[in-house]
Amino acid sequence: MIFSLNVLLILVRVSLSGAILDANYYQKTCPQVEDIIYTSVRNATANDLKVPARILRMFFHDCFIRGCDASVLLDSTPENKAEKDGHINLSLAAYNVIDDVKTMLEQSCPATVSCADIIAIAARDVVVISGGPSWSVLKGRKDGRISRAEETKTLPLSHDNTSQLIQSFSQRGLSVKDLVTLSGGHTLGRSRCSEFDYRLRNFSAAHDTDPTLDPEFATELKSKCPEHNKDPNAGENLDSTGLGFDNDYYKRIVGGKGLLVSDQTLLGDYRTRWRVEAFARYRRLFFWEFGPAMVRLGNVGVVESGEVRVNCRVVN
Repeated sequence: MIFSLNVLLILVRVSLSGAILDANYYQKTCPQVEDIIYTSVRNATANDLKVPARILRMFFHDCFIRGCDASVLLDSTPENKAEKDGHINLSLAAYNVIDDVKTMLEQSCPATVSCADIIAIAARDVVVISGGPSWSVLKGRKDGRISRAEETKTLPLSHDNTSQLIQSFSQRGLSVKDLVTLSGGHTLGRSRCSEFDYRLRNFSAAHDTDPTLDPEFATELKSKCPEHNKDPNAGENLDSTGLGFDNDYYKRIVGGKGLLVSDQTLLGDYRTRWRVEAFARYRRLFFWEFGPAMVRLGNVGVVESGEVRVNCRVVN
């Protein structure tokens, strides 16, 4: 079980920066930090079932730009357009959940818990709340002071192929194994038609519909995303159990029902196919691998310099 890895994960030196993260970082300065975050996230989820998918996606998008430094939370200023206002991040949400957590932590432990650590802990908690595995979150990140919208252009895209995805993950120090495992986060949430409707019509000179897409599933998607659709909220769940954390995402890929090209492409490449098939067959294996992969993602770009923001939206 993943829980048995906790002892091994208590102290890790992040090779990219030399910064040290520790599972017990707040044991003396804010021992209630995890309880406060879990309770707040659980209550937010009870009021809005979209919160888990949104928090998990926020963690990915934060760590992939400048590392896990909460730069995605900073608001734009007249002088600077921040990450959250980059085109690919306009669909991010649940910033208010992080704001509420930060407010409570500032009351209990002023100027102690970084916004970057809040996102990392909340990402674990939404997985657990949704029925997924738990893991020991390493802590001690500092908040960055720079956030630039133009840098979000380097985030992986929904139409990327496997080679492009592998390159993107490799640039962050993440492996092919991490790519396939972390892609399983798509078991939560949904995607708008605009992210995949090009697969449904006029796909290529030889095929009207993407040939890697199951024909019956393509017909179903066409009904949900009619041609010239004007509804910006129309879309489809990324798997058939969009509110539950499980391995259905991989099962759907094996069945030709990966919603995005960046999902389905994992089945067509020998470097990733076997792991997709293994995760589709064995949920426990996926759960076993997911926690450690999230720890590795949380180590990306961790730096010793930085600050602990009092307000996650602005630098101190």
